[in-house]
Amino acid sequence: MGEAESIVFIIDDDPLCRTSSERLVRSAGFDVQSFESARDFLNSRRPNLPSCLILDVRLPGLSGLDLQRQLTEAGVRIPIIFVTGHGDIPMSVQAIKAGAVEFLTKPFRDQVLLDAIQHAVERDQVARQQHARYADLRGRYESLNPREREVFKCVVSGMLNKQIADELGATERTVKFHRGNIMRKMHVTSLAELARMAEVLEIPIQEPTCTKGQ
Repeated sequence: MGEAESIVFIIDDDPLCRTSSERLVRSAGFDVQSFESARDFLNSRRPNLPSCLILDVRLPGLSGLDLQRQLTEAGVRIPIIFVTGHGDIPMSVQAIKAGAVEFLTKPFRDQVLLDAIQHAVERDQVARQQHARYADLRGRYESLNPREREVFKCVVSGMLNKQIADELGATERTVKFHRGNIMRKMHVTSLAELARMAEVLEIPIQEPTCTKGQ
């Protein structure tokens, strides 16, 4: 994965450490943006690419752990690799529990950091693909009109056309018409595909009321 496809952000208030990290990351083929403080990072315009953040724990103003918390609260899911020369076990546990990919205590080998970066960027790439797929499926589902959504829930619950017609007070012909529209709008050719989409979207299935107790 090269620099045209991904980027690594570095936040370190030590200019020597920051420059050293930049050179190492660029040598591995990644693009780099570096910052002196967490505030500078938050105020920056960052490219929308698979990425990770190399974050010093101790920073002036907003600390690394504080930045991690703010990003989580804002819904920014960038993978974080913490680096520090003053780490301790409680600090590392806190960072990892909050979702950090790695917590490295200086000194560490260059390859350890590069391996962590590769893992973090690949993880972000997968997460972005999953998010894009979910957004696409959600868009398809929202293209259904209210009646089609009712039929959709009945269909993925395993109800037959006659049961759906009885449930919704419609004719079987009308149900078949809606099913056709649903399959077309959701871009599927089988009930199994539709059921998998419903599972991904966490669409509640429709329990038949007219057949209960039978």
